[in-house]
Amino acid sequence: MVTTEFGLILAGLFLVALLYSSVGHGGGSGYLAILSLTSYGTMEVGWLKQYAWCLNLIVAGIAFWHYSKAGHHMRGMTVPLVGASVPFALIGGYLKVDGALYDTLLSVTLIWAAWRLLLIKRDFVGVDIGPPDLREALPVGGAIGLASGVIGVGGGIFLSPVILLRRWATPKAAAATAAAFIWLNSAAGLAGAGLSGQLQIEMEVLGFFGIAVLFGGLAGSRYGADVAPQILVRNLLVVVLLVAASRRVLSVLGL
Repeated sequence: MVTTEFGLILAGLFLVALLYSSVGHGGGSGYLAILSLTSYGTMEVGWLKQYAWCLNLIVAGIAFWHYSKAGHHMRGMTVPLVGASVPFALIGGYLKVDGALYDTLLSVTLIWAAWRLLLIKRDFVGVDIGPPDLREALPVGGAIGLASGVIGVGGGIFLSPVILLRRWATPKAAAATAAAFIWLNSAAGLAGAGLSGQLQIEMEVLGFFGIAVLFGGLAGSRYGADVAPQILVRNLLVVVLLVAASRRVLSVLGL
């Protein structure tokens, strides 16, 4: 029997997938926020991370398909970033890091990224952009991959702002790369959890969660890739960053 709380969780997961997929993200940080505010919040961090990764696989996969189909994928940018990130995401999946200091630093980072993105006034038409060289891409990909594995997200909340602030791509091209990045990092995180004996997924629960994010991801990524203008995708990304930051702030405050 589906309880009222479970129904609200499904609605929340749907909305998170709808918003995050519009900018090419899987929604991992949002799923963690939703689950942490319910009775599932009493579960171990490792349990929550695994569900976030699984849902990321669904939504980021859909987002990548839509953005790639619309012609926004830049393979030359994606390959080095992903190639550097996956091994470190696998390592991060082994690790467990908790603490208010970590949440505080992460919140400050996300808020700073949102503020910097808001300072970009361009519509991204005619902007001089270009993919990073290996000296830039490899350390960025590796660092974000490690952070992704540790906290249980795909890394899009870190990668997308970096791509835009460094002028490596337009918002929609950044979304395509972020989606591929998130999918592979989430898979690596799950692999790391499995290899360390931490994998504990209830398929019935995952099935309900998966259906909710599937519909949200289909609608959100379709809108972001084919309908929304570049500047709106940028603004949606700012909202996503602030939502992710607020979750960490609430965690620090014990709310």
